[in-house]
Amino acid sequence: METEEIIKNASAWLADTFDPQTRKEVQQLIDNDPEELRERFYKNLEFGTGGMRGTMGAGTNKINKYTLGKNTQGISNYLKQQFPDQALKVAIAYDCRHNSDTLAKVVADVFSANGIKVYLFSELRPTPELSFALKHLNCHCGIVLTASHNPPEYNGYKVYWQDGGQIVPPQDHEIIDEIEKLSFEDINFNSNETLIEYIDKEIDEAFITASVANASFDTKNKDDFSVVFTSLHGTSITVLPEVLKRAGYNNVHIVESQAKPDGDFPTVKSPNPEEPEALAIAIESANELNADMVIGTDPDGDRLGIAVRDNDGEMILLNGNQTMILMTRFLLENWKKEGKINGNQFIASTIVSTPMMKVLADTYKVSYREALTGFKWIAKMIVDFPKEQFIGGGEESFGFMVGEFVRDKDAITAALLACEIAANAKSEGSSFYQDLIDCYLEMGMYHEKLISLTKKGISGADQIKKMMIQLRENPLKSLDGSKVVRIEDYANSTRLNIESSTTETMNIPKSNVLIYYTEDGSKIAARPSGTEPKIKFYFSVKGELNNAALYEKAVGELNQKIDRIIQELPLD
Repeated sequence: METEEIIKNASAWLADTFDPQTRKEVQQLIDNDPEELRERFYKNLEFGTGGMRGTMGAGTNKINKYTLGKNTQGISNYLKQQFPDQALKVAIAYDCRHNSDTLAKVVADVFSANGIKVYLFSELRPTPELSFALKHLNCHCGIVLTASHNPPEYNGYKVYWQDGGQIVPPQDHEIIDEIEKLSFEDINFNSNETLIEYIDKEIDEAFITASVANASFDTKNKDDFSVVFTSLHGTSITVLPEVLKRAGYNNVHIVESQAKPDGDFPTVKSPNPEEPEALAIAIESANELNADMVIGTDPDGDRLGIAVRDNDGEMILLNGNQTMILMTRFLLENWKKEGKINGNQFIASTIVSTPMMKVLADTYKVSYREALTGFKWIAKMIVDFPKEQFIGGGEESFGFMVGEFVRDKDAITAALLACEIAANAKSEGSSFYQDLIDCYLEMGMYHEKLISLTKKGISGADQIKKMMIQLRENPLKSLDGSKVVRIEDYANSTRLNIESSTTETMNIPKSNVLIYYTEDGSKIAARPSGTEPKIKFYFSVKGELNNAALYEKAVGELNQKIDRIIQELPLD
């Protein structure tokens, strides 16, 4: 975008439509900081896999009351088109981030100004509770103000539909079309307070009850199981302790220094339970208490990190693929014991997650379905296959969903499920870690790794684009000495079989993802993030494991294999 057009876009924010503070902020940028001005006004902030997410501040490429107000006005208009003559209802939740509460009220104001009934949580709550509340209250739409585990300067806006899942095509594009028809002057901020109803304890009670019902099994000796829990300054503190208590877990130790919700996340570099550093304080506490497990959730309570003791008694952080495999296997095993598997069930995961999920499905004779990255696609499967039961599923990025009662990744219920697995294993003389090794012995040794490269700003976006072009136009012929046999390009829905030189069309929505498969069972996926300035590379490699005592050796060898593959990729 040319400088003149950027100044024109910015100057529009000096009109009386915008509040004095916003006008002052924009004027200062026009006068003093052309680079920052460009960053804020060179485009409109876009919806990605997880909704709209960005840094806060004035500008079309920022999260603020006007960009979110415009979204909400567009959604209000769309709701009226889709549900004519119905009494429209929406539910709104928000997390611990700076301005989340005030932005949530702005969103509520705009909906109510448009004659739409609003159920607004009175205080912060986890994202999965919003998905539950939407269905529980028979709402047409739901909104969560959150930026997940992003740094403190971020916030975001996630949109949910009647089924409790996030919006998917064609709704997302139709909503965007409605939003783009609007100017900021079209936003109705004049709230109708009689249409805004605050919700809290009643919904908490229903959600907690459902969570316990869906993730509790006949687990013995719970009093002999000890867990350390950290909410990483986020929302799960509002419900997870009560969920565990009602499920019979009395030895739950809360990390008090991280229990208070705080959008600055003062005790961690990043409030992301995928990162070992985020759980360092909890692991230290677990070692002091000789606890069996550590569970940590991200700020909006949808991702779950788990640390357990290995066979030497050391606390280690498991990755999302490992926890997903063990959770899914435990659910399948219990469904099998109860005689509930009859061929009309399925489990699900994503295209960048471990291939072991397919092996699990085949082993237990249920269907396996694979989706694009993002839980909205897994939730959509429940809608698309109404005659089949969804048992559970997840993705590599530390998200899991137990059953159908919540239609998004749910760290609250998944945390309880993890405790059930670990407590059950301990009561049988095993452990969470040993159960994982047993999985590999039974079904094959798979090992995964993720690397994420941050490329900020306009130049960063250009770098990411060039990386993907390089991988597409100059495809790698082999990886670690093994021939590439198949390339899947989700941008154009094609699957290329190298040996036969044939191309087939994949029946899946388009996405900017490229996956290489090799002769020896390796899988390497490249995917620019839909919500962050990052490009991610997902590695899955396969090996042999015939003896539990050789597990650590096998992991080391597979890590070396991944390192060799990384050296062959064009990552600069």
